[in-house]
Amino acid sequence: MGIRIKIFSGFLVLSLMLLVAGLWSIYELNSIGSSVQSILEDNYQSIHAAKIMKEALEREDSAILLLLLGKWEKGREIINSADSLFNEKLHFAMNNITIPGEHIHLEAIQADYATFKGLWERPIVGTNKEGDLDWYFQKVHSSFLAVKTSLNALINLNDERMYETATALKNRSKRAIVPGIVAIISALLFTFIFSYLINYYIVNPIIQMTKSIDLFKEKRTPFDAKIETRDEISDLASSIEHLCLSIKHRESR
Repeated sequence: MGIRIKIFSGFLVLSLMLLVAGLWSIYELNSIGSSVQSILEDNYQSIHAAKIMKEALEREDSAILLLLLGKWEKGREIINSADSLFNEKLHFAMNNITIPGEHIHLEAIQADYATFKGLWERPIVGTNKEGDLDWYFQKVHSSFLAVKTSLNALINLNDERMYETATALKNRSKRAIVPGIVAIISALLFTFIFSYLINYYIVNPIIQMTKSIDLFKEKRTPFDAKIETRDEISDLASSIEHLCLSIKHRESR
């Protein structure tokens, strides 16, 4: 094997090692990016929808109090708008189920809200319910709290999933560092081995030939550089040996 091929092979192996490490790191980072996107598109959207439902629910509760005060027009305007928003976000959440058990919480929200809506859907203004705070606290407010509790359970479920995913991403980010560490250690180790081989097969033979040439020039000691490799260095040593023999032969005439 020639010197060029030996040196080229060494740099090729080093390049391949760095390439593999780089591709590994890119894969891990892309995977982390996809997981982050999944969190934003799934769990975060479910949490956001649940929070909007809570806001709509609180507006409905305020509208019920207005109805109890006899404010029919304003109360119905607010309650109908909030009900529409609540159902819109509930429908979105039902179509965005990504966590095991999430559908159970959504079904509970749907059932609790149906009970709550059944209380205010019937007329309040102009009936015996108007101004009846006992009815509000015993029926409406307790039903309101039940829906709110179900919404909080859904939010907590998605919060826990986001925390678990974030913890997993932290561990995966550590794994993404591993290829770089492996590449650095491998590059240092390979550089040491490659340097040793260069010294053994190229530098040392050249030093040996230089000493042998110096001895030939000073004392006419026969050129005796033992080169173990079969490459350009070996050819050079053979040529120098023949040259020295030729010079010695001419001088002996």
